[in-house]
Amino acid sequence: MSPRKTPAKAAQRGEILTLPSGSLKVRVYAGKDPLTGKKNFLTETISHKLPDYRKEAERTRTRLLNQVDERRAPRTTATINMLMDRYEEHLKVDRSTEIGYRRNIRLHIRPLLGHLQLGKHLHGETWDSFNATLKQCSKHCGGKGKFIEHRKAGDHECTDKCKVHVCEGLSDSTIRKIYSCLSGAMKLALRWGWITVNPLDVATQPKAPKSKPNPPSTEEAALIVNEAFRDFSWGMLVWLTMVTGFRRGELCGVRIMDVDFAQRVLTVEVAVGQEGGQTWETDPKDHQKRRIALDEATWNLLLIYFEHIKSVAAEAGVALAPKGKLFSTAVDHSTPLKPDSVSQRYSRMCARLEIKTNLHALRHYSATELIAAGVDPRTVAGRLGHGGGGSTTLKVYSAWRSEADQRAAATLTGRMPTPPVALDPTGNIVSTLEPKISGPYQKIAADLRGAIACGALRPGDALPTVNELTARYDVSVGTANRAVAELKKEGLVEASRGKRAIVLDPSAANTHSADIVDLRQHQTAQGK
Repeated sequence: MSPRKTPAKAAQRGEILTLPSGSLKVRVYAGKDPLTGKKNFLTETISHKLPDYRKEAERTRTRLLNQVDERRAPRTTATINMLMDRYEEHLKVDRSTEIGYRRNIRLHIRPLLGHLQLGKHLHGETWDSFNATLKQCSKHCGGKGKFIEHRKAGDHECTDKCKVHVCEGLSDSTIRKIYSCLSGAMKLALRWGWITVNPLDVATQPKAPKSKPNPPSTEEAALIVNEAFRDFSWGMLVWLTMVTGFRRGELCGVRIMDVDFAQRVLTVEVAVGQEGGQTWETDPKDHQKRRIALDEATWNLLLIYFEHIKSVAAEAGVALAPKGKLFSTAVDHSTPLKPDSVSQRYSRMCARLEIKTNLHALRHYSATELIAAGVDPRTVAGRLGHGGGGSTTLKVYSAWRSEADQRAAATLTGRMPTPPVALDPTGNIVSTLEPKISGPYQKIAADLRGAIACGALRPGDALPTVNELTARYDVSVGTANRAVAELKKEGLVEASRGKRAIVLDPSAANTHSADIVDLRQHQTAQGK
């Protein structure tokens, strides 16, 4: 039999190289960069001045190998800028959202994070510094001091729109949108294998701000409507916003054909988006098509308004466009209003009235008035286009929902029977229930008490004799006497041994009761 061969020793993974200084360099192969195709190595240098530095190098090699095995090692040298290039190519959102994402990437993500490598520099300290910069200044000036923010680039004549820069940080809601861009990009990087761990897991993102709707008061709403109707078309737009709670894009997108005058219903299925001077048609938010019932006053106003715009078009010798907008600056209503222009006009009008509000507050006004009127949150959510079956409506308008609940409780109280207890002037609980009859003597006393109350037995009348009571109620003499004693205790009758009980006058009964109390108190004092 041939001798058994010794198995070959497995090749050792990773290597430890000696540097000219005597220190050791640990290097472990981590695969190819999926973006560049180059080999990727994890390296770490161990100083020769450390005690047992060779053992430390072996421990380091083992640790780096574990990182590779557990797929915690960075697999690419790609930067945030490179990731954002690919992310923008794969964006599949509606146009308004896409414009917002690209703006945040251009203004905030690329300038602050673009040069950082995905697998090396995105740790907790990086995100904390990023958040602090966003909170400090939206322009990321770094505290450079005062400078002019020009309304446009290049040579131009400055106006009042060219203002001195004042540092003002981004809101929490804007920062959350920036993190939404980063989150979407990191998910793509994970799916493509660029990274193995999402670096956003260690980031502290701002909490979602609580919505604090501030609708105009009833008095302010009246002032706004009166001022708006100085221009009938503008007044109609403001009125419809108050009644329906439309978003401004939906308001600008409403077509004449969307108004069903026969059914008194208005359909929402088109909105208008805007970026700069450019506008476009899009679906309403959350892509919800909804139908809103109109009240009689609004329906009548729309009838008048429709006749008004038809007559204006006829005077100009044109007809209304087949898919014309309900509100438009064009005579034939072929073009929509610009949402930014509507908001600006509304703000200027409210500034003249010295009312601090904005166009979106009319949406809150519609919602709060509906809830205050007792409309259930699900119906309100349907009119506003809120998702979640009313959960969003409850969350945003919880304060007004609480107020409506209080009114509902008051209404219920008004329809409930009166409780049989009350407080007397001294604060003691007094029952209005009739005494419960549990014994024969109490039944006799109750009957006699009722006869006195209804006038069958008047002051000065004698009660039935004890013998008569015993015969009528089939009780003993002692029971009849106890019933009379009960009435005497209450001050309703006067009775003494050997004489018939006499009904007392109510005023005399009160005096008599008070005398008895005073006598008892005097006797008690004498006994002491």
